[in-house]
Amino acid sequence: MSLKNLLSAAVLTAALLSAPAALALEPAEMTKLLATIDDRQRNGGDYKALVYLEQKEKDKTDTVREAFVYRRDADDKLMILFSRPKAEAGKGYLRLDKNLWSYDPNVGKWERRTERERIAGTDSRRADFDESRLAEEYDPSFEGEAKLGKYSANLLSLKAKAGVDVAYPVIKLWVDKETTNVLKREEYALSGRKMRTVLYPRWKKLFSESKGADVWYPEEIRVYDEVEKANSTVVLIKSIDLRALEANLFTKAWLESKSR
Repeated sequence: MSLKNLLSAAVLTAALLSAPAALALEPAEMTKLLATIDDRQRNGGDYKALVYLEQKEKDKTDTVREAFVYRRDADDKLMILFSRPKAEAGKGYLRLDKNLWSYDPNVGKWERRTERERIAGTDSRRADFDESRLAEEYDPSFEGEAKLGKYSANLLSLKAKAGVDVAYPVIKLWVDKETTNVLKREEYALSGRKMRTVLYPRWKKLFSESKGADVWYPEEIRVYDEVEKANSTVVLIKSIDLRALEANLFTKAWLESKSR
């Protein structure tokens, strides 16, 4: 190599070494980012959504379910009540005091469920319908900046805090740098095995009178089973109502009354 080429290579190397790297988010900044994500999706009052779940399973006919999701964010309460198809109508889930219960009107019995419970046998989990609690449940670390299609994202690795009951103890989270919307999350077992990939292609916002600000929600959630590769579920949130709900709605008796 000529002296001229050696000098050019040295100049190029020096320029690359001196080029500013993507700035890593500090721990306080990551915690604030998670809190912002949580707050944007939290109403502070009540929440009702009409939801469709489209499920694909290997060697089975595709199924579509309709459900109503009720939340009272101030008390961390959640209810999912299925209305269609007829065979599923009246079945539901109720989250009370950090416990998840399922109800089947065909046997008139309540059963306690874990956070890993497949909602109505789909690839969805309780957390897909509940308010976001990322800052409360996970400690973040910065993995760098990443491109996701046309989006520039901050990639975070989240590990569940000690003593917190979550479906998956490790999450990789892609957060859009421009909007702070979650674009993608990968969920892992403690062994490191990838369990689910979740995509959020569309977000919408709705003004909340009780919050005095906008509430953001994913209009579509695409869940891919990473264990049974042929299985997937699409969750479509068709409508949102942020008006106050009945005071006694979040009770076993109320859900049972809807299945009679």
